[in-house]
Amino acid sequence: MINNTGFLPARDGVTAIDACSTQRRTRDFLETIRAVTKLPVRTLVNTHHHPDHTAGNGLFTQATIVAHDNARPEMRLLGLPRNTGIWTDVNYGDLQLTLPFLTFADRLTLWVDELRCELLFAGQPAHTNNDIVAWIPERSVLFAGDLLFNGGTPLLLSGSVTGAAEVLENFVRPLGARTIVPGHGPVAGPEIIDEVLGYLRFVRETAVRARAAGLTPLEAGRECDLGRYAEWSDPERIVGNLHRAYADLAAAEPEQAGDAGGAVDMLGALADMVTYNGGRPLTCLA
Repeated sequence: MINNTGFLPARDGVTAIDACSTQRRTRDFLETIRAVTKLPVRTLVNTHHHPDHTAGNGLFTQATIVAHDNARPEMRLLGLPRNTGIWTDVNYGDLQLTLPFLTFADRLTLWVDELRCELLFAGQPAHTNNDIVAWIPERSVLFAGDLLFNGGTPLLLSGSVTGAAEVLENFVRPLGARTIVPGHGPVAGPEIIDEVLGYLRFVRETAVRARAAGLTPLEAGRECDLGRYAEWSDPERIVGNLHRAYADLAAAEPEQAGDAGGAVDMLGALADMVTYNGGRPLTCLA
């Protein structure tokens, strides 16, 4: 599932929400903006550091790029996307790593003419450690970033299964948004919150049982019945999410000798996802 973007035109320029992962898709996004207004993009918001939302930053040549404080070092560490064999190959094009110029800790208000666009930090690790939303209270519209997916399986390797559930319940839901733009999938209403919460609870409950039984995340993923979640795209992410849920449980029990205290072997988790997927590379529609 490719990522969602958005933009808010104003009299003196445009505020854009997220870039794309490839040169071609980001150029297509810019052309979509130009079909509405010839004014430049003055501000680009990155909802988190992952390359599918940030790799095209450099094509917004006149924009001030805004993100959470934690996003900038994560973007520098991760770098630009590249073909490694874990994901299906993608032509990313000619991209330049472009980091945020303006970062913030908790909240920042952007003004689009007289329309408020509130950038709010989720407050704890969820999808990542730097998730922000763009909330437009006067329109009751929320750009949720990857805190929410619609029709696709979330991936929590960079964050926390427990934290993601807490953020949806205690941070996203109380905003009361009537229209939600998820990070991936069709625009939805508030019902999407319960859909994703149900999946996160399923992952955690599966992890609790499987870890107690001594199963590895891969074994647990193979044995569990995904039920209706098998219909979502990228079901193999259950294995990566179980790796993260196991780490969450370990972090809550620091006295357990041999546990990693919340750390996840990212490459090992991705390799297990490939194994679960029949040895085939993970699908990337960038």
